[in-house]
Amino acid sequence: MTFPHAHLLGIEPLSQGDITAILDLAEAYVILNRSDAKHADALAGLTQINMFFENSTRTQASFELAGKRLGADVMNMAMQASSIKKGETLIDTAMTLNAMHPDLLVVRHPQSGAVDLLAQKVRCAVLNAGDGRHEHPTQALLDALTIRRTKGRLHRLSIAICGDIAHSRVARSNIILLGKMENRVRLIGPPTLMPSGIAEFGVEVFDDMRAGLEGVDVVMMLRLQRERMDGGFIPSEREYYHRFGLDAEKLAYAREDAIVMHPGPMNRGIEIDGEIADDINRSVIQDQVEMGVAVRMAAMDLLAQGLRARRAA
Repeated sequence: MTFPHAHLLGIEPLSQGDITAILDLAEAYVILNRSDAKHADALAGLTQINMFFENSTRTQASFELAGKRLGADVMNMAMQASSIKKGETLIDTAMTLNAMHPDLLVVRHPQSGAVDLLAQKVRCAVLNAGDGRHEHPTQALLDALTIRRTKGRLHRLSIAICGDIAHSRVARSNIILLGKMENRVRLIGPPTLMPSGIAEFGVEVFDDMRAGLEGVDVVMMLRLQRERMDGGFIPSEREYYHRFGLDAEKLAYAREDAIVMHPGPMNRGIEIDGEIADDINRSVIQDQVEMGVAVRMAAMDLLAQGLRARRAA
């Protein structure tokens, strides 16, 4: 299984075949992760450094677990107390990292494009764990795997992404991936949380939840990203939930077998009703967490194969 990319910086450069290769390998890692012996040696002898300039629970834990299960030496750098805070530039950090000879670098950064800049300066494979409002590729891939396993396919589905589209790198990566895989994508949210020019992505835009959810196969809710908001994007959380929060009445407009997704962390009673989030017949939110480890194992495995091949050439 070949993967032609040196890094995983976003969904945009990936072809349908690249996406399918990651998901197919991830399927094997789902089986491994459910077994008693959860270890493989795909990253044996390699060093993985996790650099999270933004706080993260799910993504960082998932990447750490993925690396350890594949046999890598995993190091987490505490970037909140790092030299960056003392004035060091990202380029200087890259030079320092090069001297440590890492093989895989997992980076989350609040600035769009920062991960791409690091990738140009380091001599290892870089995985984007989220950069600003730009992309979060492994989240879109784990969402894709969850959809494929639940629906039996990842094409010609009607998928609604609902909520804070404007501030969401998860939404952007999902829009690109789902479009590449020939799905019909609808975006639902208030105009204040919809990026300008979004219709150019080939999506349908709704500001009415019931109309947007009519007949969809997948309902993907998003977190309200208050930390990225610098003004009055919504009247109040109560009003937001009334109009755009997912409850049983609004979900009834979707297909009877529609699944409910959320990248987490969830704000219950604001974006989604707690009973919907916990409904084992509709919600696949816990499945998303499980698929995250398998997808990140697959992505690092494929990048490591390419890294070793280039070094051997």
